[in-house]
Amino acid sequence: MAALKPGLRAVLFDLDGTLLDSIPDLAEACHRMMVELGRPPHPTETIRTFVGKGMLNLVRRCLEAGGGADEAEFDAAVDAFRCHYAVVNGDCTEVYPGVVSALAALAGRGVAMACVTNKPAAFTGPLLERTGLAPYFAVTVSGDTLADKKPHPAPLLHACERLGVAVGEALMVGDSANDAEAARAAGMPVLLVTYGYSEGVPVDSIECDGLLSSLVEMLPHIGP
Repeated sequence: MAALKPGLRAVLFDLDGTLLDSIPDLAEACHRMMVELGRPPHPTETIRTFVGKGMLNLVRRCLEAGGGADEAEFDAAVDAFRCHYAVVNGDCTEVYPGVVSALAALAGRGVAMACVTNKPAAFTGPLLERTGLAPYFAVTVSGDTLADKKPHPAPLLHACERLGVAVGEALMVGDSANDAEAARAAGMPVLLVTYGYSEGVPVDSIECDGLLSSLVEMLPHIGP
């Protein structure tokens, strides 16, 4: 891991694939959506490669891999996914090992934390509450909070503004090129976890400042 500069006061965390393994619930919602549309559902491991750029992209990739769709079919699929995911959101999602320990340690050091995700707000808040992670985050920026989502830097910049920290005092932690590209564009360092969802791209091929097999590995580099 490259040495991180001292003075970091805030950490921005991606959600799916970084803090939470939400693939079981996302895959179940996609399965129900495809069945409702009269199409063969995709295997869970295929869905894993579709996650990263938000709900609309996930639905679109499911449809494209299943033969494509016109605008009306896409809109119907989005509505179906929303309905099904609202039902299963959090049912089988699990917090990754080391996450709670790392968040608690950072909170104890007075490090400000934000969750910056491409997941729509309607699903982000309930999922953070259901998994017990909500109290750790002073700020949550979802995929529809702003006009742009990751890999655009705007969500990261917005999180820093709301936390009251300079961009140079923040670190991004994620699992994919979306997070790395957003952080680079924002001008902040970024660490990537090795266990998440990277849209089928080997995580060690993505430019970043270091790889983490557990979030606890970041603790020696953050705070007092």
